[in-house]
Amino acid sequence: MLEVRLLDVEVGGRLVVARASFSVRAGDKVGLVGRNGAGKTSLLEVLGGGAAPAGGRIVRRGALGYLSQAPPSRGAGVEATAMSHVLSGRGLDEAGQRLEKLLAALEEDPSEANVARFGRAEESYRADGGYQAEADVARITAGLGLAIERVRGPLLGLSGGERRRVELARILFSGSDMLLLDEPTNHLDADAKAWLMTFLASYRGALVVVSHDLDLLDEAITRVLHLDREAVEGEGAIVEYRGTYSQYRAARRADEERQSALAQRQAAEIARVTTQADSMRHQSAKRARVAKNLDHRVERLRSEAVSGPARRRAAGFRFPTPPKAGRVVLEAAGLVKGFGGPPVLCGVDMAVERGQRLLVMGLNGAGKTTLLRILAGVSEADSGTFRLGSGVSVGYYAQEHDGLVPEDSAVAHLRERSGASEQESRALLGMFGLSGAVALQEAGTMSGGEKTKLALAQLVAGRHNLLLLDEPTNNLDPGAREAVAVSLAAWPGSMVVVSHDVDFVRALEPDLALVLPDNTVDRWSDDLADLVALA
Repeated sequence: MLEVRLLDVEVGGRLVVARASFSVRAGDKVGLVGRNGAGKTSLLEVLGGGAAPAGGRIVRRGALGYLSQAPPSRGAGVEATAMSHVLSGRGLDEAGQRLEKLLAALEEDPSEANVARFGRAEESYRADGGYQAEADVARITAGLGLAIERVRGPLLGLSGGERRRVELARILFSGSDMLLLDEPTNHLDADAKAWLMTFLASYRGALVVVSHDLDLLDEAITRVLHLDREAVEGEGAIVEYRGTYSQYRAARRADEERQSALAQRQAAEIARVTTQADSMRHQSAKRARVAKNLDHRVERLRSEAVSGPARRRAAGFRFPTPPKAGRVVLEAAGLVKGFGGPPVLCGVDMAVERGQRLLVMGLNGAGKTTLLRILAGVSEADSGTFRLGSGVSVGYYAQEHDGLVPEDSAVAHLRERSGASEQESRALLGMFGLSGAVALQEAGTMSGGEKTKLALAQLVAGRHNLLLLDEPTNNLDPGAREAVAVSLAAWPGSMVVVSHDVDFVRALEPDLALVLPDNTVDRWSDDLADLVALA
């Protein structure tokens, strides 16, 4: 179904995948893993046909469904609704529209020809599952945590996270022979993740998935392709492991231990031969010749030596001490917001004092992202008010990275938005693990994890004292997630946070929890942590 031979992938002039060769057959469940910035998203985009390879060959057989990290900007259906967009995955939106036109023509002129045309179209529509299609869509979207009234409404009225779930529903509904899924569990609560894992486990086609959700990887895959950016010097950038993600991790650790032991033995032998050569170098002519031969041996040993596995540390994020604000940094009263149907937010009251952390909880569609967009000034409430306290500076992290300009480099983002020099910008980006050529890379070509780090670096550069954070750990690998959690936990400013990441929330230790749509504000207790993934 997918044959890859000697594939090269470039991003922003960097070679992130070199001479990769592998195949994916029907029934294979493949996890593509590697640290942030290793090239997983870029490789998946090339495999899905969204970008051209820099070299090599890809052969695809069968229908392909590709979920990128960016939600669709517009629908693919004949109508502007989310339902029509999902139905377009099997062409049933157009087939249904054609059937309606043929029915109208038949009612106007019940000729034998019109009867025959309508009969053929209806039989084809029935055989393709057209009459049960909306029920199938409702089942899939309900599994992914989308209420049917949202699915029947306009696609562009949905949040970025909802649009991405609609796109995932479209791909699952399409019945493709192969699925390429980039972070499919982003924006899903625990129930929706469980539903997706069950779906993928029973899926009979081929699957290639990029995910930092270790439960998904363990339950849904049977092979792992490890992409190591530091190995991109020729063949060997991708190493294949058979088994689950847990089995891969054990095998990878064993490989790294063997590589480290071999590197140590080779280094010891090089040191021994070098010492022996040095001891003979300034003695007799005969010994000098022996020393020269030993030097040649050292050169050969060095050329054959392997390097030990890189010991990667989580990026050391450091948020500067925020400027002082007044005692109350944020107050809201009676906030209401709707999108043409029932209000998403209905009478939200809240207050945050200096240094407090408020966690916003609620099921998908309860209005968490909508609330943060209103507080950030990106969207306006239909009614109600909110005000910022004295000396408050707001930094907003949007889950879809709305504040990033695709054509601007990482350095340009910091220089243009904070007034920092290039040297200062590079130093700050380096602290977030965005160094070297990555700092000059256009934001639109970055991986999801790199975009997250860039957006967080912008918050640091802005020296804000109130942060509005909407799922700030999405797309981050485990080490980076831990680093962000530790850094924010130590920061003394105020925060309003939306997150499904239980470990992140526990590390943050919120003071308050706002539960939507009940609009209740309670003191945080660890008893609520079990509800975070569900909300």
